[in-house]
Amino acid sequence: MVTLGGYSSLAFCQASSTLKRAYELIQDFLLMVHKREGARLDVWLKKVVESGLEQLQAFACGIEKGKEAVRIGLTWPINNGQVEGQVTKLKLIKRQMYRRVSFTLLRQRVLHVL
Repeated sequence: MVTLGGYSSLAFCQASSTLKRAYELIQDFLLMVHKREGARLDVWLKKVVESGLEQLQAFACGIEKGKEAVRIGLTWPINNGQVEGQVTKLKLIKRQMYRRVSFTLLRQRVLHVL
């Protein structure tokens, strides 16, 4: 059970059938992400369309635009996290040295850090 601003998810689900439907769909999507079950994506998208929940339908519409990429992201155990970390580190070094030194010193510092 999740607590939202002092209220439990159970209280929200009991208060409104719309909130309950939204909660169930969101929890199903989170489960799909955590268990890497990309094969269930089409079924989940169909449920969202049938739900009549405009906000979730807008989210699902965005997923539809890049469905194959989302499916791969929900299925494959590999990701680009390491690459993104290196890019972030490089940008940090560049910002720290902006307008202070020449490109040669910047290059040395980047190569030394990596």
